[in-house]
Amino acid sequence: MVVGVTVGFVFAAERRQLILEMVRANGAVSLRELARVVQTSEVTVRRDVRALEAEGLLDRRHGGAVLPGGFTRESGFPQKSHLATAEKTAIADLAASFVEEGEAVVVGAGTTTQELARRLARVPGLTVVTNSLLVAQALAHANRVEVVMTGGTLRGSNYALVGSGAEQSLQGLRVSRAFLSGSGLTAERGLSTSNMLSASVDRALVQAAAEVVVLADHTKLGTDTMFQTVPTDVITRLVTDEPPAHDERAATELQALADQGVHISVAGPGTGTGPSAGTVHGGEPVTPARRRDVPLPGQRRSLPLGHGQPPAPGTPPGDRLRSAASLGEQPSARVADLAPRRR
Repeated sequence: MVVGVTVGFVFAAERRQLILEMVRANGAVSLRELARVVQTSEVTVRRDVRALEAEGLLDRRHGGAVLPGGFTRESGFPQKSHLATAEKTAIADLAASFVEEGEAVVVGAGTTTQELARRLARVPGLTVVTNSLLVAQALAHANRVEVVMTGGTLRGSNYALVGSGAEQSLQGLRVSRAFLSGSGLTAERGLSTSNMLSASVDRALVQAAAEVVVLADHTKLGTDTMFQTVPTDVITRLVTDEPPAHDERAATELQALADQGVHISVAGPGTGTGPSAGTVHGGEPVTPARRRDVPLPGQRRSLPLGHGQPPAPGTPPGDRLRSAASLGEQPSARVADLAPRRR
């Protein structure tokens, strides 16, 4: 009996040490990913995370764990590319469905936007402006897609071009929408990232677009990082995945974002086969991921998808979004549980 308890204690200690090492390496890890790596249930992982938090070794955040101190640091691309892969796939599938033939868009750096770029490769007549080498690489062999890269200095941790050269190359640019990712998203501050140079370039991308579409999986909801990229009132749409049923904080954050006028599209698992259900493989389309939409409340209305006209030069992003209400488009299917509350 004592032996059994001893073995169980040792296993728990080793498991918690592995959890701690993963969080230290990545900055933020979801409970789902932790459970997969340590090969146990999310209930057990949640208990381990609570124990480690009590010791001050990490902090709990919206269905995951982060480094202690409130602001998460940025992890490198190799680590981020293996986090929440199924969620990123579903988000990219849904986000790609908003892009129509002949559009001009900007796509920022990130592992989720890289997944989006792979799906945009089959949109004919598309023009993609990007500061991401990985996005450009994903589109390099798409003969019907024109890729325009910014200038700038290469930031090796995420293969993105940053600095004054990147920002200056975006001046005077006007496109229908910008697709951005980041390190965290809250209703209070909007989208944020851990690197000042990346945040500055992302803000320049936003200035070029009539709409701003944020791609963020549920583990980023409620996470706040150092540098604000896009304030909440400038975000037109959030494309995210379905938070776990126990993640009440993520659901609360989604509701708060909807209350502030962000149109939320929730991607469910695709009904096709393989890890990338909903995408196009080998020229054969499969069923796209399911989606749920939350309508924009009141005066916050976006340009019709695929039909937005570039705003006049110098128009602030917030004014661009609000002026689109005059175009009179109808919102997508409503989701009662996430609809903006009446004040």
